[in-house]
Amino acid sequence: MNQETVTAPGEPIVVTGHFRTLFPTTARGAHTARHAAERWLSEQPGWPQTDDDSTAAASLLIAELTANAARHGRVRGRDARLALVLSPTTLRIEVTDARGDHLPVPAKADADGESGRGLLLVASLADAWGCEPHHPGGKTVWAEHHRRECATGGRANSTAHPQGDVGH
Repeated sequence: MNQETVTAPGEPIVVTGHFRTLFPTTARGAHTARHAAERWLSEQPGWPQTDDDSTAAASLLIAELTANAARHGRVRGRDARLALVLSPTTLRIEVTDARGDHLPVPAKADADGESGRGLLLVASLADAWGCEPHHPGGKTVWAEHHRRECATGGRANSTAHPQGDVGH
């Protein structure tokens, strides 16, 4: 098992796995990166091997963040990066693109519109999410999903906590 301890404000976090891949900022590139991440995640010890709530939420978060990077973070000749950091209780999803000038902001979706709901989905599924500048240019949009097991083996209800006024 690939395990390390990362010191963060508060308590150390035990990291049990890392996944990183570059992808072209196209719909196909985002799709390919998502599937590679889902395969990696399904192989991780301690992560549910079936389609439970944690797996479904993780897949949706990965899909939304990579799709948003492909749609809104495209810079000709520059790839985006998808990174997953897994601890025993938390999956952190990070998507870095080259458009630091285009910060993500949740939009009010038009009832008849075909898009515009991605950040609302991220906010409802993630326990925390936000956006940070990425040096030398660009941004990293991240979301954290905490696994909570109930006594019956199911996932407890969670409340999203957007960080600040930005997300992706």
